Amino acid sequence: MPNRPLIIFDLDGTLVASHLDLIPALNAATATVDLPPVPMEAVGHIVGQGAKAMLAKAFEYHDRTIPEEMADVLFDRFLAYYGDHIADETEFFPNCLKALDTLEGERFDLAVCTNKLEGLARHLLDQLGEAGRFAAIVGGDTYAVKKPDPGHLTQLAESLGYRAAQCIMVGDSINDIAAAHAASIPSIAVTFGYSDRPIADLGADTIIDDFEELPAAVGQLQG
Repeated sequence: MPNRPLIIFDLDGTLVASHLDLIPALNAATATVDLPPVPMEAVGHIVGQGAKAMLAKAFEYHDRTIPEEMADVLFDRFLAYYGDHIADETEFFPNCLKALDTLEGERFDLAVCTNKLEGLARHLLDQLGEAGRFAAIVGGDTYAVKKPDPGHLTQLAESLGYRAAQCIMVGDSINDIAAAHAASIPSIAVTFGYSDRPIADLGADTIIDDFEELPAAVGQLQG
């Protein structure tokens, strides 16, 4: 069993600024039913809740509801467009890769636990050239449960031979922090993601404003 911590990261809004491709995918899908585009400010805070939530919010923004018969069609159109443009503009947040390099240099294992479909998460990280640095990449469809269910984190940890006490979760939303809390895993919340509520209200053990603060925050939680 490893004696070094496993650092588990959420993906969208934590490691990467994926709204840069998610919002265009949303607008491309809704344009097929003549819905005007929505700005980032209208849906950005729920990006982490997935495509269906974004689609519903886009229609709500224009005082409309998704026609029941079109819900699955629009979801499929969103996924098709997004899959083809998943890394057109998406990028890692400032100082993220440097922080990951530092943690790897200190011999920590890194993993990704996202509610994004596993195939899309792997495709995105592969397109960005960084999939290989993570010991595991699990998505919302990898197990029978997903965040905020703690089993999403604990099953990932167990698959790598880790106990919950050896892990640290880094995320941007209540799903991340609630899952970590329920699994008795210390957590770090980032302030630059897609939370739909104040970061201070999430209940994380510590908060960072920039990835350059992450190695120190990890060290603090270890202590």
